[in-house]
Amino acid sequence: MNIKELMELVVKTTDDKRAENIAVLDMEGISLVADYFVICHGNSEKQVQAIARELKDVALENDIQIRRMEGYDHARWVLIDLANIVVHVFHRDDRSYYNLEKLWGDANKIDVDAIIAPQQNL
Repeated sequence: MNIKELMELVVKTTDDKRAENIAVLDMEGISLVADYFVICHGNSEKQVQAIARELKDVALENDIQIRRMEGYDHARWVLIDLANIVVHVFHRDDRSYYNLEKLWGDANKIDVDAIIAPQQNL
C-alpha cells in the first residue's frame, strides 16, 4: 500500500466512525514529520476513542505499523503516528483551540469528499 492509498484508508476509516470535519493536509515539503496530516474530531470522549481504536484495528489488519499512539486515555487529542501519516483525532471542544489547519496554513488541502464518495463527484 502506498502513502496515498494509506491516507485514503485513514480518511474512509474515520468517516466510517462518523468523525466530523475531516481534513487532510499535504505536508510534503512543509514538514519532515509526515507527508499527510489527517485531522478530525468526535463529539465525545467515547467517540474520539472509538475513532482511534478503529484506526488502530484497521492498521493492524493491514500490517501497517503504528509508531506511536498518544492521548487515548484522556480522549481530548489522540495522535496516531503511522510513519508518513499523522492522524489527529480531537474532541470537538479542543479542535478549535489547537487549530492545526491554521497553524499549518501553508499546506495544501486534499479534497476529502472525493475520497469519501468519489462516485458522487463524477
